[in-house]
Amino acid sequence: MILRALVLLIVSLNFIQLAWAESKPKFIVLAPHIVEMFYEIGAGEQIIGTTEHSDYPESAKAIPRIGNYANLQIERILQLKPDHIIAWKSGNPDEDLKRLARLGINLKYSNPNSIESVAQEILYFGGLSGHQTQARIVADKYLAQYKQLVNKYKNKKPVKIFYQLWTSPLTTVSNNAWPLQLIRTCQIDNLFDNLIGDYPHISKEQIIVGKPEIIIIPTSNSEPNGSVTDWNRYTSIPAVQNKQVLTVNSDKLHRMTPRAIDELAVTCELIEKYRISTQ
Repeated sequence: MILRALVLLIVSLNFIQLAWAESKPKFIVLAPHIVEMFYEIGAGEQIIGTTEHSDYPESAKAIPRIGNYANLQIERILQLKPDHIIAWKSGNPDEDLKRLARLGINLKYSNPNSIESVAQEILYFGGLSGHQTQARIVADKYLAQYKQLVNKYKNKKPVKIFYQLWTSPLTTVSNNAWPLQLIRTCQIDNLFDNLIGDYPHISKEQIIVGKPEIIIIPTSNSEPNGSVTDWNRYTSIPAVQNKQVLTVNSDKLHRMTPRAIDELAVTCELIEKYRISTQ
């Protein structure tokens, strides 16, 4: 009798687990940062389609691709029958999103525009996917790590920097640009804070005249962004003179996820190392 009862219990638990797995909402997510956040909160297995460059964590590379920043495969999306599609307001083709909406697809939007709003999105995705508890843990940890960095560097002397967002055309960050929001934590004097727009194009002459103490080049294997040695000929720039043309990981720093704080810590340490050397 005991053995039979145990077998029935195991069968019942397996049935409940299978029913729960089948009842979980399925998502198509249209940006790498959304994919990362889903995996952070334990909802990665609920993603049934995503876009190119969604490459973290490693298991995300196996998710079927249904488009990129330029176009989405509408027919393929319809075949997959997601419960929700989470689009990136500023990073997906607007006409394709409008077409999906007209077809009655349940569209949600990701639009983080500040460090704090990343935590809000983590909680939002936790609610949508049924992973509220883990989402709260991840969001709280993210904010705590950020506040720790703020407190660590808030009284440091600012260092003049140029942030090379992209090499051709030569592009930097200003105003409310996401990378600039982050690296302001390190106490920097951004060479191009007063330009129009968040991601203005500039010239090398402006950088030579501005004389930054540090040049930061965000780069990754998937998106190489010029080389440190490209600046060696401009020896009048203090950053070149003092070998302070530095690289950081753009995949981490530029994606609006908890990993951005990890790379922010690395960036601040590089700036602090120079700051200490000049004291």
